[in-house]
Amino acid sequence: MATLVQPAGPFALGTFSTPDGDRDPFPGLLAGGRVLDLSSALDSAPSDVRAVLERWEDTLPMLRALAGDDAREWQPLEGLRVHAPVEPRQIFQSGANYRQHVIDLEVAHRSPDDPRTVEEARAEIAAVMDRRAAEDLPYVFIGLPTTVAGPYDDVVLPSWAQQPDWELELAAVIAKPAYRVGVEEAMEYVAGYTIANDLTDRATVFRRDMKAIGTDWLRCKNAPGFTPLGPWLVPAESIADPDDLRVTLKLNGDTMQDESTKDMLFGIARLVSYISQTAQLLPGDCVLTGSPAGNGIHWGRLLRDGDVMEGSITGLGVQRTRCVEEKQR
Repeated sequence: MATLVQPAGPFALGTFSTPDGDRDPFPGLLAGGRVLDLSSALDSAPSDVRAVLERWEDTLPMLRALAGDDAREWQPLEGLRVHAPVEPRQIFQSGANYRQHVIDLEVAHRSPDDPRTVEEARAEIAAVMDRRAAEDLPYVFIGLPTTVAGPYDDVVLPSWAQQPDWELELAAVIAKPAYRVGVEEAMEYVAGYTIANDLTDRATVFRRDMKAIGTDWLRCKNAPGFTPLGPWLVPAESIADPDDLRVTLKLNGDTMQDESTKDMLFGIARLVSYISQTAQLLPGDCVLTGSPAGNGIHWGRLLRDGDVMEGSITGLGVQRTRCVEEKQR
């Protein structure tokens, strides 16, 4: 069951079920601390939130009207379990997209025989970041939808993960198929936003046995439950400026990440456009926009059994997940 932190705007979307499990998860409209079952409230009878998104342009006006319809059969949020708001078919993850974060990571991963001082290294890396932004070359890789978990689910830390780390991110959710769209029109393809925690095992990011190959995103990021998502999908029309939101992660009550999306090298429009030049984005797909400075590798404190992560982004609510060690088989 969830405790409401009011999202921006008059309503948001979510996926809900009853705690006793007497029915399958259903798409719901959240408004004023209550939930309306959209599988019965909409004529199209959507089975999930992705089905709502597939008719987004037609359905959005209906959602606005339903949010203020007191005659409907609303349910209190407190009596429901909250799942990830949408099941994406594709997850596109942006790496190295926060200027300060990249600088911190590069300095942390310097070779022991690097002759540069910390100040010299930071200055050189900052220049590289500024050049990347000017050349319009985002860094995007692909994640598995099986990593998605609910915003209040436990996060199982695999026994093989030596350095599990947090990465709180703003996620854009796609409204309609997007292929080879320009930056100027890219935002028309975004239905709304949610919160993602893109967990990473730092020890397996790089292939030590084949350094020429480089990174191993399958290994380090795609364990089951490594992408807690939600709690809500907030319509884009309710977020005035997605490039100016506060991204905050607390670990056991202590603030570890606290940065504005202003620090992104590539905003949402540029990311969506860039991805669409190669791949077709589909309704419900998630574009993760990268994580700001303040990861565990920076603090020298990685995730362990019993840790509680609380992630929030302006207007999108709060997710709260507890880490548990994988049981030995």
